This record gives sequence, structure tokens and C-alpha cells, in this order.
Amino acid sequence: MTALDDPAGRNFEGLSAREAQEALAEELKTTMDVEEEQDAAEEEEAADAPSAGAPAPADPVWTAAEEAAHARMAEALLFAASEPLDEDAIAERLPAGADVRGILESLSSQYENRGVNLRKVAGKWRFVTSSDVAHVLERERVEPRKLSRAALETLAIIAYHQPCTRADIEDVRGVAVSKGSLDQLLEIGWVRMRGRRRDAPGRPVLYGTTPAFLEHFGLDSVSDLPGMADLKAAGLLDARLPPGFSVPMPSDAGDDEDMSDEGGDEAEFVTDFQAGDGEQ
Repeated sequence: MTALDDPAGRNFEGLSAREAQEALAEELKTTMDVEEEQDAAEEEEAADAPSAGAPAPADPVWTAAEEAAHARMAEALLFAASEPLDEDAIAERLPAGADVRGILESLSSQYENRGVNLRKVAGKWRFVTSSDVAHVLERERVEPRKLSRAALETLAIIAYHQPCTRADIEDVRGVAVSKGSLDQLLEIGWVRMRGRRRDAPGRPVLYGTTPAFLEHFGLDSVSDLPGMADLKAAGLLDARLPPGFSVPMPSDAGDDEDMSDEGGDEAEFVTDFQAGDGEQ
């Protein structure tokens, strides 16, 4: 038996030359397998990791013909819809990446001087009859139901002071709110119950306007209600107002507003008013 010298310091003493050669070959094979596995793992990690500084996907570039086709699709959807559509609903039907907002604004501009106009009301889009030709359709319209002066005043107070209670309305008007006024506004769907005021005795019901109110008056949101200057210009406010007078603006739910009971007493509320109307 002969001993083989190995530069790496391996001890092959007691092995024949053939046995030492086989042992060295086995060791080299094991080392290569381990290195290959490490290289494969590193390549896999590199493939899974997002490349640093990779540019975000670019927005699709549409041809003029494609953009015109998108506009026709949106136009058809709006004409066929029985209710106003928001931008998300329209985007679901158009090709991915279509400029829905730009399309709607372009269509609105195109229909500005037509018999029907495209309007955004309460955050949704719909076609409406142009106001200057609306008289042509009067024969087809149902006789409108007139609101009493008390109901109109109550509606205006709720619109500007919402959310507000019956006591708030009475405080502004200076007289008691009749059951018929609130009942009429609830029935036509312009006013709704928004919840209850937590910090007041008895947790009174809070009232606010509805999307139907915005739709009827052509408002996108309550923030579009006329301000003091507009009301003065329309002759609805005296030009000589007392010092400190201001027109309030409506707000969303406040800290004192409990939304958990929203609309909970509506059925009982309306039934009670209907019974009261029958006795009058």
C-alpha cells in the first residue's frame, strides 16, 4: 500500500492509487453538485425578484379610430341605461385602459347644444332633455305636485343645515314643523333619515337630502348649492343683511351623529304621518 500526497492536505494514506483516485473523484463530484444547486437557487431568486428601476407599464396608445369607437360604446351605454351610470360602470364595458372620463367630458361638450344634454349629477352621468326645449314635452308630462311654502322652507333648511333635527328646523323657521311637510318630502324621496344625534336628549332623528334631490335640481353634490352671492343675485336674499349673517353649508356625518340607526324608524314615521293626514 502506498500513500499519495495531495496539495489540499487530504489524507489518502493506506489507499492504493486507484482507490485514492476514486475517492478524489467522488469528492469532486459532490462539490460540483453543491455548487450547481447554489447557482440554481440564486438564479431562481433573481428571476422572482422585481428588477430594480423597472419602468411601470405604459398606458395604452389608442388610434383615433379606436377612441371614436370607445366614445360610441359609452354613448350607447348611456342611451340604453334606465338609471344614471358612474364612470366605473362604464369602464367595465369598455376596453381596459380606455379614457372614460375624457370620453364623457368630450361627449358632454358635443351634446351641449343638442336637444338632449349629457350631465353629471350626483356623481353619475345621464342624458337629460335640454331645458330650452323641455316645453315640447309638456303634454307628455304628469301634472306636477306642488309643494307647500312650508315644505319648501323645510327642504331649504334641511339642504343647507344637514344633518339637522326637527328642532333645528323649527329653530330656523321660528314655527313648529308640521307633520305633512316632512312627510311630503320623505314621500317624494328628496329627504331621508340620516341617523340620530347622540349628544341630544332622546337621540332625535337627523334629516338630510338624497341623490334624488341632487338629480332633480341638477347638482353634482350638496357643495354645489348656491352660496350667499348667488342667492342675493337671484333676489332670494335681502341685499341689506344683518352683520355676521352667513349661509351655512351642509356637511357629512359629524362626531355627534349616530349612523347605526339610519332609516330605522322610517316606516313607523311615515305610517304615523299618513294616519295623521287622514284625520285632518
